[in-house]
Amino acid sequence: MPARLHLIGISGPSCAGKGTLTNWLAERLDAEVLPLDAYYRPLDHLPLEERARVNFDDPASLDETLLEAQLEALQRGETIEHPVYDFARHTRKPETVTLAPHRFVILEGLFTLHWEGVRNLLDARFYITAPDDVCLTRRVDRDQRERGRSEESVRKQYANTVEPMRHIYIEPSMQYADVILDGTERVEVNGRRVMDYLLANMSEDLTLTMAASV
Repeated sequence: MPARLHLIGISGPSCAGKGTLTNWLAERLDAEVLPLDAYYRPLDHLPLEERARVNFDDPASLDETLLEAQLEALQRGETIEHPVYDFARHTRKPETVTLAPHRFVILEGLFTLHWEGVRNLLDARFYITAPDDVCLTRRVDRDQRERGRSEESVRKQYANTVEPMRHIYIEPSMQYADVILDGTERVEVNGRRVMDYLLANMSEDLTLTMAASV
């Protein structure tokens, strides 16, 4: 177990650049990534057609109680088994992913900064944003390529739930961020801003570790 586990939170609207930034940071910090998407509630009790109609852009669709418990377990030095979500079937997969405590763990997702209990466990909080038209274009490309969705279904979901819920639930959490980032910037620019913040606000021994990894 590392001497001190540091939880880094990255939040923001769908396809604003959270995943790209997270991957950039994880490589340079040798960090483990905990995707918030893993905590969507299982919908096995519903027919597939009904599952597709669930509002996945409402924080109530995620199990924040399990998330908070597993974050606390990591902080205690315990290994967790976090869920894996199947977006094609709209439910959890039977397998889990083993995640052991690590010096850096990055929690990335829409509602990372939404719940007070989760926010209070984070050592650093970042919010990345981009205009709706940019996010929509990226979302259409991603969901067709990675999730087997049609362009029509992606655009319909974006108009019906993704964009409205962004303004109701996600954007208000921006106020809790330590740093707000522009998702239309190159990832290197945003990554450097995050690294600069971490270097300025972490302990001296952590600063030396991070400086060696840059």
